[in-house]
Amino acid sequence: MTRFLITLKTGDIALAFIALYAAMIIRFGEELHQGVFITFEQAGAVVATILFSSVVVEMYNQRQKITVRDLAMRIILGLTLSFFLLSALYYVLPATMYGRGILFLTLLIFGAFQFTWHLFFKRMDIMPGLAKKVLILGAGPLAKEIGTLVSANGQQFTLAGYYDPECEPVVVPRKEIVENGAGLFHTVEQLKPDHVVVSLPQRRGTFPLQDMLSCKISGVDIVDAPSFYEQVTGKLLLENITPSWFIFSDGFRINNLTRLFKRLLDVTSAGLGLLLTLPLFPVIALLIKLDSPGPVFFRQTRVGQRDEEFTLIKFRTMRQDAETVTGAVWAQQDDPRITKLGHILRKTRVDEIPQLINVVLGDMSLIGPRPERPEFVSELKKVIPYYSERHFVKPGVTGWAQVCYPYGSSVEDAVEKLRYDLYYIKNLSLLFDIRIILRTINVVLFQEGSR
Repeated sequence: MTRFLITLKTGDIALAFIALYAAMIIRFGEELHQGVFITFEQAGAVVATILFSSVVVEMYNQRQKITVRDLAMRIILGLTLSFFLLSALYYVLPATMYGRGILFLTLLIFGAFQFTWHLFFKRMDIMPGLAKKVLILGAGPLAKEIGTLVSANGQQFTLAGYYDPECEPVVVPRKEIVENGAGLFHTVEQLKPDHVVVSLPQRRGTFPLQDMLSCKISGVDIVDAPSFYEQVTGKLLLENITPSWFIFSDGFRINNLTRLFKRLLDVTSAGLGLLLTLPLFPVIALLIKLDSPGPVFFRQTRVGQRDEEFTLIKFRTMRQDAETVTGAVWAQQDDPRITKLGHILRKTRVDEIPQLINVVLGDMSLIGPRPERPEFVSELKKVIPYYSERHFVKPGVTGWAQVCYPYGSSVEDAVEKLRYDLYYIKNLSLLFDIRIILRTINVVLFQEGSR
């Protein structure tokens, strides 16, 4: 966790305590000092719930730029979620109860505090002392890309400069190149960066090994460009990754125990989801039939784990003859093939519910890369490196790429989503799956990315 996030969350925790105390003063006034008090359990329950709700509604997502309106909406949703969670908690743990009037006041005051705090904090370009200094080793195209990434994340990082080892054409601004006459280690001692990002396309014969060793031993964090890119963006830098990077990097460790627990989570969640939504099936089926002629369910062949094909099930959202003339094509923005009801089903993600049947059958997982059609997969394998690697896990109803990137409709979109898919496979864990589920709820609430 970065210093920026630690400071932001610490501020929210402090404001939650202040809001609770302010609510007590408003409610009880002078009585607050005459025996009326709040216990540690009560205060802890409120603060922990508020923080959890803020995480669920993506209040701490640094990669996503949100407007003032979005900020207000997220805070309202977070407070609403906190209210219901705390109300339910009172029945389970009566010791945490202290009155709904105090709860309402606390959430109202905290909402105003949180809006002001986040608006001020996120509008600041660079927070002094919080942003980490980054020195980039290199001055070519890769170094420029990393420099752009650093500048775009000014709340987390500040660019200390580029160190040019004079082994490739310079494409970065020359005014940002630091003096290199005394060597890299001397430069690091002067600038005192938190990170040195190695951004050289090839290191044989040009890598300042002894200086880098001195930097490492002196406590400076040394990281290569693909790993730094991964940490900051939550995706992989495919163009500058070699097979050896995949082989020797951390991650891609999926053991049998993880597979077992993931399968249990899939079956339990999908079974519960089908049980809760089953009463909606007849209503949705009737609406689909009334909206346009054709079957209720849409069945289509998709590519799953180990390149094995399976039949995907969804509620139909397109005309029955949608691809009679065109053949297999990607869905586009405002696609004319989509029915009136289909737009609503896609926007609310209701059309995805029958895929839970695929999860129960074992064709899909709840979390994983989006399953694509064989026609697209065969073409994408020819033009996108490492595309086949996304099929080493089961495809998912939702996934890291689905919640981080809009609906894809081109080869360029497929490349971008592959960056996220491979990041997910590299870092696969149950905690990551839970995080994606929470973010999926947030995406559905804000209706992002559907077509």
